[in-house]
Amino acid sequence: MTHFLDIHKTDPADLRNMLDQAGAMKTARAGMPKGTPDADQPLANHMVALIFEKPSTRTRVSFDLGVRQMGGQTMVLSGSEMQLGHGETIADTARVLSRYVDLIMIRTFEEDVLLELAEHASIPVINGLTNRSHPCQIMADVMTYEEHRGPIKGKKVVWCGDGNNVFASFAHAAGQFGFDLTFAGPEVLDPEQVFIDEARAKGVTVEIDRNPERAVEGADLVVTDTWISMHDSQTARERRHNLLRPYQVDEHLMSHANPDALFMHCLPAHRNEEATDGVMDGPHSVIFDEAENRLHAQKAIMRWCLGV
Repeated sequence: MTHFLDIHKTDPADLRNMLDQAGAMKTARAGMPKGTPDADQPLANHMVALIFEKPSTRTRVSFDLGVRQMGGQTMVLSGSEMQLGHGETIADTARVLSRYVDLIMIRTFEEDVLLELAEHASIPVINGLTNRSHPCQIMADVMTYEEHRGPIKGKKVVWCGDGNNVFASFAHAAGQFGFDLTFAGPEVLDPEQVFIDEARAKGVTVEIDRNPERAVEGADLVVTDTWISMHDSQTARERRHNLLRPYQVDEHLMSHANPDALFMHCLPAHRNEEATDGVMDGPHSVIFDEAENRLHAQKAIMRWCLGV
């Protein structure tokens, strides 16, 4: 079964083919109204279940629109509607949905839910996000970088902030696409060592640097993410702000990167916290290209999963 569960679990040649196809589909749609169907309708007669245990804007809209543009139909299900794993088992839910739909995208909390769903489904499953990784986002990020600056192989990417699920997928991508990665953040928020080790095992440089100005020297891409989760308590939020404030991406920090360095943030952002308005709206920023490319990258991922 052709699941898309994590970048490091997918062959690099397949990843490259997805990005090539995403770029071709984006180019073919240039200037068209958003609701215009693609000339090619590869998902005609296909039904896609979009499961959201976690709220979403970009993931929901981009997947839903992508399916429709390619001629398919969607069924959007929330965690409260399904109570996944709290009544019927996840394994049985996977077997039932496999009888109804052709593809499942799930945005959930625990990675185990994703893995169990994929294990028991007889249709492809796509990881729309878990607490440990966010592969669709990073496929869009690599696509965005290469649109603006050419091949990402051999470039230096610097992550500022929390070693979270988005960083984990950047580490997976570093190994598969061949770019170097530096994490700049407080020790208490370091990424899991396994993510670093897996990337290093594939021959790329992955470093940790507590000095953000030194970390971004020579950077081709600087990336950050929100410091807080919607589920954090007020006390937790204040603690994280105190820990992460030295790693805010501001104009001064970006001046230490390469002059043509790009800035990315997967959004939603808490402006003037993890990054300043001056950076987010400045000449280095490609955050809205990055958001748009979720649509095109995910369309290519769905086509790869379904073999269409």
